[in-house]
Amino acid sequence: MKEQKRMTANSRHEQLGLTDGQVLDMYKYMMLARKFDERNLLLQRAGKINFHVSGVGQEACQVAAAFALDREKDYFLPYYRDYGFVLAVGMTARDLMLSAFAKAEDPNSGGRQMPGHFGSKRLRIVTGSSPVTTQVPHAVGFALAAKMQKKDFVSFVTFGEGSSNQGDFHEGCNFAGVNKLPVIIMCENNQYAISIPAHKQLGGKVSDRALGYGFPGVRVDGNDALEVYAAVKEARDRAIRGEGPTLIEAMMYRLSPHSTSDNDLAYRTKEEVEENWKNEGVARFKAYLIEAGLWDENKEQDLIAQVNLEIKEATEYADQAPFPKPEDTLRYVYAENEGGR
Repeated sequence: MKEQKRMTANSRHEQLGLTDGQVLDMYKYMMLARKFDERNLLLQRAGKINFHVSGVGQEACQVAAAFALDREKDYFLPYYRDYGFVLAVGMTARDLMLSAFAKAEDPNSGGRQMPGHFGSKRLRIVTGSSPVTTQVPHAVGFALAAKMQKKDFVSFVTFGEGSSNQGDFHEGCNFAGVNKLPVIIMCENNQYAISIPAHKQLGGKVSDRALGYGFPGVRVDGNDALEVYAAVKEARDRAIRGEGPTLIEAMMYRLSPHSTSDNDLAYRTKEEVEENWKNEGVARFKAYLIEAGLWDENKEQDLIAQVNLEIKEATEYADQAPFPKPEDTLRYVYAENEGGR
């Protein structure tokens, strides 16, 4: 009877083609992202780092999307909350901590950029910039390259619902739709653009905007990792078949302030935040794994200890690592002669 219950519970991930090992790995990345985030909030408050933009509440969606893509071929254009995503495609906690501490070894920018501005040629994470939504037309450009070169990769780009009101989003969608490009455009709708709630930003669904550009738009439960996985996987299959882009609107909730410079209780209530904690994606995925017979509290405590150690080692390494040299400030900004000047 117990085995029958387990088969019923885990049929969702098996039907999607995910193994037990893969869903356990997904959960580990979600927990690593969550603990990284929590540690950075503490580090900022302690004055050890200057700034942090949190992704708490969005990790399940991010990791699920990463697992639905080809992490050996596809190109990624994440936005500044996507710690779960970049960890799942190959960045390490040490990489991210070096960025948070703005150290010379930071693989994203050599300590030049704010945290959350990801970039890795090796992992095909396309460098992002601070103006929101610029990554959408960039992702469309990578998809155009795939089509022109007849290569079987897709580009995948994320952003918040506030960004869907920017011209970059609409221009990127229009060009992608006209040219049937292999790009997946995913909105992580976390209900707030800094301090403005979604109902004051949008007159309808973000996903419905795809209709005007001639390709499918779908809305999914961003707190349901397997639903996100299925949507991204289907979108990738469509793109590889030459059927063009897909817009995915993943509904979730930003559980933390917009950034460490934000007082979120100035525009929302503590009760609202607490209510949304009850439905957040990491806890829901843990409950699914327990129901499937793949997880228990002993394994949970072992994982937390393992992740905390990884975060501790990454923090200590980044804290002790050297800062960039002052004379390197303008490197890679202006052309250099053979002497390096």
